[in-house]
Amino acid sequence: MTIEYKLPDLGEDIETGDVIGVFVSVGDTVVEDQALLEIETDKAAIEIPAPAAGTIKEVHIKEGDTIKVGQLLVTIDDGKAKTKGSQVKEVAKTQDEVIEEVAEKEVEEEMDADPESEPQEVELNTTQDLTENSEEKEIPDTAEPLAKNKNAVPASPTTRRMARELGIDINLVEGTGPGGRISEDDIRNYAPGKRSKPKSEPQAPEPPVIEPQDPKDKASSDKWGNIDRTPMSKVRRLTAERLTKAWTAPHVTQYDKADITELEKLRKEFGDSVAKAGGKLTMTSIILKVIASALKAFPEFNASVDMENGEILYKKYYNIGVAVDTDRGLLVPVIKDVNKKNITKLSVELSELSEKARNKKITVDELQGGTFTISNLGGIGGTYFSPVLNAPEVAILGISRSAIEPVYIDGGFLPRLMLPLSLSYDHRLIDGADAIRFLRWIIEALEEPFKIPLEG
Repeated sequence: MTIEYKLPDLGEDIETGDVIGVFVSVGDTVVEDQALLEIETDKAAIEIPAPAAGTIKEVHIKEGDTIKVGQLLVTIDDGKAKTKGSQVKEVAKTQDEVIEEVAEKEVEEEMDADPESEPQEVELNTTQDLTENSEEKEIPDTAEPLAKNKNAVPASPTTRRMARELGIDINLVEGTGPGGRISEDDIRNYAPGKRSKPKSEPQAPEPPVIEPQDPKDKASSDKWGNIDRTPMSKVRRLTAERLTKAWTAPHVTQYDKADITELEKLRKEFGDSVAKAGGKLTMTSIILKVIASALKAFPEFNASVDMENGEILYKKYYNIGVAVDTDRGLLVPVIKDVNKKNITKLSVELSELSEKARNKKITVDELQGGTFTISNLGGIGGTYFSPVLNAPEVAILGISRSAIEPVYIDGGFLPRLMLPLSLSYDHRLIDGADAIRFLRWIIEALEEPFKIPLEG
């Protein structure tokens, strides 16, 4: 039996990916779950496994292609002959598919004749013998008879099938196509209990979409001299688009320093015990625990803003992302439920996720669900920087390189290890006074570790 394998759903907000490797050719024998290809999305590099064992009959994509969810990837012959029972079942499904197609055609003809008229009752004859050539027809996974529908909506059978699989009543979805036709994108974007805005209502401006350019299509020089044109990677392109969108929030950055002299001694003292557990005790892993406690004390920093509905969404979970520098660009693995883990466990998990991000082994789920982000550039250098929000989060903490500085204490100057911190926040939700209180809470927790069990 021939299997036409299409790109499956890759997760929330992921619709396309760039093919960075194709591992099979026509004639190859594969086993179930064997990697067929690798694609790069804005969130991760993902291997696409074979859905079943068999022989590759056709490969429909190549390295460098940009593909989308639902696009045909390969055709596989699994070597299995269809049984008589399965043929009968497939014929029944084909009948339902044809019923939907007939209903759709009737609706489209009605709308073409009078776009403003309501769809009329459709009478269908379901007794047609469809046994001939039934194997040549595309067989849907599920189907519902549509023998008589007085309120049939304009949508293709594929779109209807998607709505059924997602448990969405297609009659509640507002179509954005000609004559109100419903597309697959309309189904994906549908939120229960909420319709799309009327077209007459002004919409928020969308960030510019940066399309990859073919270097051959552009000049290789400008008036100053020769140039090289290189298409953006998927990660870089999506990073540019999302940061452009995030910048629409009014940013403010608050700067301060923490005296980590005593904390650094403790970090070195307990570093070996954490290493035995498989992690590395870093300032980032310590600050992860501090941030989780601070977010409990200041819930407005663990929230997001819904301007469309005029609401603030306070998160009851504490998932903190940590920016990781990779050869593909900046990735932000998310450590879930930070408040429930001790510093040793956080250190181990941070080490594992950072390594997976650099080695292209990170999964989509491990890059989603964050409520706050930490960006530590201290290992590279710098005194201060202004991190950009990781939307829809409302705050991000930047960490720079610590340095020994003279600090006036009890009538004299003493050498102290000072850590520069930069807190950027969304001014729509957070005021300056709240921001400095939040940052000072973090600094006091770093300087007085007993503050966390006392107040956190």
